[in-house]
Amino acid sequence: MKSGTKLPEVTFHTRVRDDAVEGPNPFRWEDKTTADYFAGKRVILFSLPGAFTPTCSTYQLPGFENGYADFIAKGIDEIYCMSVNDSFVMNKWAQDQGLKNVKVIPDGSGEFTRKMGMLVDKDNLGFGMRSWRYAAIVNDGVVDAWFEEPGLMDNCPEDPYGVSSPETLMQHLEDAKEPALA
Repeated sequence: MKSGTKLPEVTFHTRVRDDAVEGPNPFRWEDKTTADYFAGKRVILFSLPGAFTPTCSTYQLPGFENGYADFIAKGIDEIYCMSVNDSFVMNKWAQDQGLKNVKVIPDGSGEFTRKMGMLVDKDNLGFGMRSWRYAAIVNDGVVDAWFEEPGLMDNCPEDPYGVSSPETLMQHLEDAKEPALA
């Protein structure tokens, strides 16, 4: 993936809270498209191997959540966390993490991740097909900047993390700011 690449068009099957739904599970299905998430916005998209996994839950997701205001101040409209997990898992993880700012996108079948070229086999960990860890700054559905962890491969014996960290993306945004006019 590189700068200038348009994101693939897919439909995500999400569950959204709806207080009109009675009972203990007040959610309904809502399909959202790539355009629904990315059209007309400058966003950070980061993708990771799985909800509730250690690096994702301890560092990457909390880092973006805690740095949200700083990213907004740098011209970012939204921050999205994607994983090859279904909407039930992603929503429960968001609740467990106490998310107020970062929004989760369920890529349950891995269609978006596959079309991005980031779908990898993680059978060595008992995961099946999952996303390789990456992040991107996306402007109106087009990749502006790409941050991919090294070593992309099936059944990677490690889980590299650093290139797609919130700190790396913030540094990129700070380095890219326009110099002051004299």
